Amino acid sequence: MASAVQAQVQSNPTSAPHLQRGIVKMVLSGCAIIVRGQPRGGPPPERQINLSNIRAGAMARRAVQAQPDTKDTPDEPWAFQAREFMRKKVIGKEVCFTVENKTPQGREYGMVYLGRDTSGENLAESLVTEGLAAVRREGIRGNNPEQARLCDLEDQAKSVKKGLWSEGGGAHTVRDLKYTIENPRNFVDSLHQKPVNAIIEHVRDGCMVRALLLPDHYLVTVMLSGVKCPTFKREADGSEIPEAFAAEAKFFTESRLLQRDVQIILESCPNQVILGTILHPNGNITELLLKEGFARCVDWSMAVYTQGAEKLRAAERSAKERKVRIWKDYVAPTANLDQKDRQFIAKVMQVMNADAIVVKLNSGECKTIHLSSIRPPRLEGEEKNKDKDKRFRPLYDIPYMFEAREFLRKKLIGKKVNVTVDYIRAATSATETSGVPAFPERTCATVTIGGINIAEALVSKGLATVIRYRQDDDQRSSHYDELLAAEARAIKNGKGLHSKKEVPIHRVADISGETQKAKQFLPFLQRAGRSEAVVEYVFSGSRLKLYMPKETCLITFLLAGIECPRGSRNMPGGLQVAEPYSDEAMLFTKELVLQREVEVEVESMDKAGNFIGWLHIEGVNLSVALVENALSKVHFTAERSSYYKSLISVEEPARQRKEKLWANYEEKPKEEVAQLTEEKERVAKYRSVYVTEITDGMHFYAQDVETGTKLENLMESMRGEIAAQPPVEGSFAPRRGDFCIAKFADGEWYRARIERVENPAKVHVFYIDYGNREILSSTRLAALPPAFSTRTLPPQATEYAFAYIQVPQDDDARTDAVDSLVRDIHNIQCLLNVEYSGLTCPHVTLQFADSKDDVGLGLVKEGLVMVEVRKEKHLHKMVTEYLNGQESAKSARLNIWRYGDFRDDDADEFGYRR
Repeated sequence: MASAVQAQVQSNPTSAPHLQRGIVKMVLSGCAIIVRGQPRGGPPPERQINLSNIRAGAMARRAVQAQPDTKDTPDEPWAFQAREFMRKKVIGKEVCFTVENKTPQGREYGMVYLGRDTSGENLAESLVTEGLAAVRREGIRGNNPEQARLCDLEDQAKSVKKGLWSEGGGAHTVRDLKYTIENPRNFVDSLHQKPVNAIIEHVRDGCMVRALLLPDHYLVTVMLSGVKCPTFKREADGSEIPEAFAAEAKFFTESRLLQRDVQIILESCPNQVILGTILHPNGNITELLLKEGFARCVDWSMAVYTQGAEKLRAAERSAKERKVRIWKDYVAPTANLDQKDRQFIAKVMQVMNADAIVVKLNSGECKTIHLSSIRPPRLEGEEKNKDKDKRFRPLYDIPYMFEAREFLRKKLIGKKVNVTVDYIRAATSATETSGVPAFPERTCATVTIGGINIAEALVSKGLATVIRYRQDDDQRSSHYDELLAAEARAIKNGKGLHSKKEVPIHRVADISGETQKAKQFLPFLQRAGRSEAVVEYVFSGSRLKLYMPKETCLITFLLAGIECPRGSRNMPGGLQVAEPYSDEAMLFTKELVLQREVEVEVESMDKAGNFIGWLHIEGVNLSVALVENALSKVHFTAERSSYYKSLISVEEPARQRKEKLWANYEEKPKEEVAQLTEEKERVAKYRSVYVTEITDGMHFYAQDVETGTKLENLMESMRGEIAAQPPVEGSFAPRRGDFCIAKFADGEWYRARIERVENPAKVHVFYIDYGNREILSSTRLAALPPAFSTRTLPPQATEYAFAYIQVPQDDDARTDAVDSLVRDIHNIQCLLNVEYSGLTCPHVTLQFADSKDDVGLGLVKEGLVMVEVRKEKHLHKMVTEYLNGQESAKSARLNIWRYGDFRDDDADEFGYRR
């Protein structure tokens, strides 16, 4: 359709009027309209046309707010009816017009016809015929037939008393316009979100309009719920600068809604702003704006949108995918992912926290998935800093964290779920100024099981909250609105975190490594037989942490009857290399029992406070399962167990298959095995060591004499460098696990490792070359020079325990034994031989360098310790010698044997078990 609005208009009234066309954008009154052309790459030009030779009543006008002396002007009689007559006839339709006159002020007057040419309806004549406009007779010329026809039509209207010419003057046609509402919130609530008939009187921008509510004639400003369009920013000088696509969005709304009959659902009124949805017979403008890329969804008003928030998200998603208008530079959060990486099915292996899980993919790879857009329970304010000395355990110490974890654990562990990746949060680095910690890259996804969105279920129970984002942050859950709705329900019902009741408190005793506490629990667990437990953590294939619900305690649990490969770990002497198949054993145990409900039988306890026993899950003995899968071997201690036959029966087939631990197994003839067993003897390879420290637990630290010269040279060089360049006092910030140098009581610097930091005045250090510990102020610490690090010379103090003896649990008995050792071997050169490995360090025998007397055997003969009986055949000779020494101490009634026959109650007193 050609547009002639832009054409120049001849102002000479005697020339032939030029016919022009346009679309009626707006009807100002019964005798004035605004026409526009067709859009060409943006909003089209427009102009006001006033109908020649007639006058309709003036519409009401509100007083100018900046001018207090002005007053509201009401409608003139029949003015609104004339405007409505024209509006319903021409709004949004094509008209043709001729401009007959143009005033010096720029006002244009002419004739307007409905349609493409002058054969269409003459709007001025229609108004006069209906009695809605009066003819301006003062300017009529007798030779103008069009003007003469208007006079005839007016006379006919007068004769039948239509419109302006009716009796009574038309006072009943004047509207009672209401420009303000005293209580907008109550007004909106009173409508109960029912559709209200309205006329859109003005379009401020794409998502904000001025509407006339019918039939009560309220003029209200309505903002579209759930969306926001680009706007016009007002400058200090009063001018307006449009944001990108603001003018286009405004035109999009104007061309569809301005002066149209619509229905409006008034949905909310926060902060005196009325939110609503405008429904037109041709569609919902809110959805259309989103679909065409003229608007974006906004969370704060999306919650009140009554037509289905998912429709708005779908419309916005469509515009993003097509990259139209405001989304022309849009990059999807998962744009760099293949389809198989965006959506997949996986098995849940572990619940990491209340918002993260570990899943196993079909490829066998394990992946951590964070639930999109939710935040788990957390401590707020001062609670973060209280009880600093207490071991912080988020699962039990943060209100509702345990309930949230348990909800996920019971729903998901071991089950397959559908994972839809919503976005990948990039890794962040720590910033000291803001205190924001570093986070690795996070894969955030929506996880469903049986059609249930797990994050939504968690939020609806009040066990998590929804993250609020910046409006331009597109990295959020694809079901964000459902999460917000679930949170609103949880708040309304006072569930979980939103409850006003007292928060649940979980008093869980962590007795892992607490020997004294473990001793108290041991009899109860032994008598209980099979006890229920939940596997909280898997340290290795045979070492686990368990939560005992009935006893409300955490324990470290070691599988009985098997010898499982050990993983790598930090030891005082450096990193201990992992044994073959240790990782496979740990993964096997994790997949089978991690965070599952199991049953345990506690048989005994080791000296470190760890419980030893059997673990069953769904009828499967974990010890047997590890042996059956060639990931463990049967230990000799299983011989006295009722499960020994089961272990042996599955170990033999694993040996025959030569899998994993048995890959290099070669079966020897029975005669050769018997011969080797008889001939196998204890290996005695004594080496010179220097004992530097003896602990209260009867362990000791020693340096190899061979490397003593290297240590002396290193210390001399290091102290020389420190003397040349003294460290700045207080410049070192100690952190747990760091190596450093520490100034000892003798004023000299030594290499050390930070074990614990209570505060700057109390730093626990371990002297790595001597084995002693001390609590120092950070001012007596400094950074370890690189030239003297553990790479240059490994830590020289190695921890050992005495073989073949039991450490007394009784404090007095143990003190006597330690005092004897300090007198005999502290700072003395001795001979050391490793006899067998232990849980934390090698078990050795120690001889005096001159006399070659056995130190441990001497403790036994003095009645200071008891013998630990070992069943290994090659150790039988040494055990017999120690037992003979014990018998001689008994006969002499020395120390712990002073009561004569050593009874069970005596064993209890001295901390022994027979």
